Amino acid sequence: MSDTLWVFAYGSLIWDPGFEPAEQLPAQLSGYQRRFCLNSLRYRGTFAQPGLVLALDAAEDAICNGVALAVPSGQEPEVLKDLRARELFNPAYREIKTPLALADGRMVEALTYVVNRDHEQYDNHSLPRQAEIIAHAAGERGPNCDYLWNTADHLRDLGIADDNLDWLSAEVRALQAAQSEANRR
Repeated sequence: MSDTLWVFAYGSLIWDPGFEPAEQLPAQLSGYQRRFCLNSLRYRGTFAQPGLVLALDAAEDAICNGVALAVPSGQEPEVLKDLRARELFNPAYREIKTPLALADGRMVEALTYVVNRDHEQYDNHSLPRQAEIIAHAAGERGPNCDYLWNTADHLRDLGIADDNLDWLSAEVRALQAAQSEANRR
């Protein structure tokens, strides 16, 4: 294990980490899956029409492929402050340190954020229901679908497969096209 502060990115941190990583490479986290399981009442939805955001949800035998981000030396306090303000503004996420397998074979300890299943915003929707929610929700940071598509596109660009995000991306596009067609009639 190194002295470098590593952060495991599985969602928006992949395409918007808030800092310039000293090193960035694909990584695997065991025991968790990436899921749209957290109701967003502010950033990608509202109280009246919640959206969904990604979280790491514990799952036996699961592996989540994402990106390891190395925090530049000397920037750790500022990056941690910013990450915690972003990810821990309410107790829906928990910060953990966990072993992470980097694509180059190294094992490091990384900081990441996992869902708190006991929090009222945790929800275990089916994939079709997730698509319905994501297709129609929007919040302070824009449409919920943009969050989905940015994450899916960046994972694909990095060569990281995620069948659920690919399915959701296609289904949300189909739902929106059908709604647009219905509105034209």
